[in-house]
Amino acid sequence: MKASLKNYRQSPRKVRLVGDLLKGKSIVVAQTELRNLIKRASLPMMKLLDSAVANAKLQGMDINNLVVANVTVNKGLVMKRSMPRARGSASRINKRTSHVLLTLKAVGPKTEAKKVAKKVVAKKAPKAKVLKAKKEDK
Repeated sequence: MKASLKNYRQSPRKVRLVGDLLKGKSIVVAQTELRNLIKRASLPMMKLLDSAVANAKLQGMDINNLVVANVTVNKGLVMKRSMPRARGSASRINKRTSHVLLTLKAVGPKTEAKKVAKKVVAKKAPKAKVLKAKKEDK
């Protein structure tokens, strides 16, 4: 399932930090991390995650098996503003926005791996000693 957030008024570089934290995590873990994260982008990302989960519910998917597959943060519109400077000049201020795309995927229930007994391998003589013995024969 997918959910998108367009023209979020924060720079993509800052939003990408939050997005990268969520990749590969289950829904419950991702929501917990966003709730405790001290970043401005965490609240919009939490709403976006909830929207993706709601879209998955409408499709009839089991929410317990969902994982955040990918979070893509791209550059949105850049609003140009100017700041007056000395001697009648002006410098430009870029107000950047972000496009965020969050994708969820369903993962099957986890199966416990069978424990395989380790085979005990007989210790062999070190190669260095074998080489010395061969050199002495010559």
